[in-house]
Amino acid sequence: MIPAPIVDLVSLSPVIVLSLFAMGVLILDLFIGKDKTVLVFLSLLGLFLAAVSSLAKGTGPIYSFSNSYVVDTFSIFLTFVFAISSALAIMLSVSYNKEQGIKIGEYYSIILFCTVGMIVLASSADLIMIFLGIEIVSISLYILAGIRRTEKRSNEAALKYFLLGAFASGFLLYGMALVYGATGTTHLKDIASVLASSEFKTSPILLMGVVLLVVGFGFKVASVPFHMWAPDVYQGSATPVTAFMSVGPKAAVFAAFFRIFVEGIPNISDYWDTILCIVAVITMFVGNLGAIIQDNMKRLLAYSSISHAGYILVALIAKNSLGMSSLLFYMLAYAFMSFGAFAIIIILDKQNGDNLEVKDYAGLGFKHPVIAVCMSIFLLSLGGLPPFAGFVGKFYIFSAAVKEGYITLVVLGVLNSAISFYYYLRVIVYMYMKEPEGDYQVQPSLAPFSLLVIGIAVFGTIELGIFPGPVISWTMN
Repeated sequence: MIPAPIVDLVSLSPVIVLSLFAMGVLILDLFIGKDKTVLVFLSLLGLFLAAVSSLAKGTGPIYSFSNSYVVDTFSIFLTFVFAISSALAIMLSVSYNKEQGIKIGEYYSIILFCTVGMIVLASSADLIMIFLGIEIVSISLYILAGIRRTEKRSNEAALKYFLLGAFASGFLLYGMALVYGATGTTHLKDIASVLASSEFKTSPILLMGVVLLVVGFGFKVASVPFHMWAPDVYQGSATPVTAFMSVGPKAAVFAAFFRIFVEGIPNISDYWDTILCIVAVITMFVGNLGAIIQDNMKRLLAYSSISHAGYILVALIAKNSLGMSSLLFYMLAYAFMSFGAFAIIIILDKQNGDNLEVKDYAGLGFKHPVIAVCMSIFLLSLGGLPPFAGFVGKFYIFSAAVKEGYITLVVLGVLNSAISFYYYLRVIVYMYMKEPEGDYQVQPSLAPFSLLVIGIAVFGTIELGIFPGPVISWTMN
């Protein structure tokens, strides 16, 4: 058997590093007691080394494994986003797992394996590799969703996610098969070449394949009308898992979405532009209007996540370099905003965070002013208020769309941002302008790792909002 070229192995270095650390965590778990803290530090070390190793081949683009795998600015930047989101999820899990009695060492290993799948997704230049990455990510998330095996709601979330996810994977694979049948190749570069030089653009098989791809990816990113699993799964899963699946895996699927549609089939964008525009608009409206009527904080953030999927679709629709750059920037900004909000939900936990209602935040601004200020920063940034990262991210996304002439889409996006302030400000109003009901008052659990996550999230949200230049410059290279 011919060994893989060194250049191929170097391009896979983040995947290799993380896989070794994931297996090391599994093995070490057999020899330690109930305290799994050492696994936390080992996992964080693996994520750090994986992020650093992604720089081994420069910015590229450099293709390997018969043009199936690519290392470029897009994949390197997202590798850092994945490492950051996974590290924040692991740190959030330390105190949560102790309080919940989750003494499962493989929990951290599964997060690392899920990160492996995310890196594969972001670096894939072939339909088969993309499907492989999606399945690695999906199977890991099915397990993580049901990690609280004694909780009925967690079991229900895992079962719903698994059944609907398997169904969506079938649509995705069928769509890929039809695209292969129409073009005769699974390489994205070759697909683009075939569509640029042939009459297959109007092939019914190809167009049906594209529609099925939209359905499959739509489920994975929780866009409407394929979003119904998200609120139940987000609420039923452990809160650190909810934060994790709302950021890293979603960014990875958007990366694959971008690779296929913008790099693989841009020559038939006249056919899928309209579909994605409709999906994006409906997703923004349903997500924001659905969040307005939510009282549970996890469900509110679930619908908020759906609306943000609509904003990110606008960046994909733009199909230009600014669109790619804004997508990357927004995913990094969203990681800080989302993890910060979920971290505060965890430290204000009541009954595992599943029943923490908006009204439970009443009086928080006076009882715990620092926590209330941090939560306000995250919520206002999610809404898109300057000078926070959310505003800058939306500004670049909408600028990319305006540059391509999608004025109506941008107007609707801005309108949805305005709508979103209703439910974000509602939480702030309860924190500063409402008195607690009854005798119950939230008592923060000031775990060191959770406080560290909040501190990192606040810094990232403010820094990216005031000084976005370095990150934008990196993404534009």
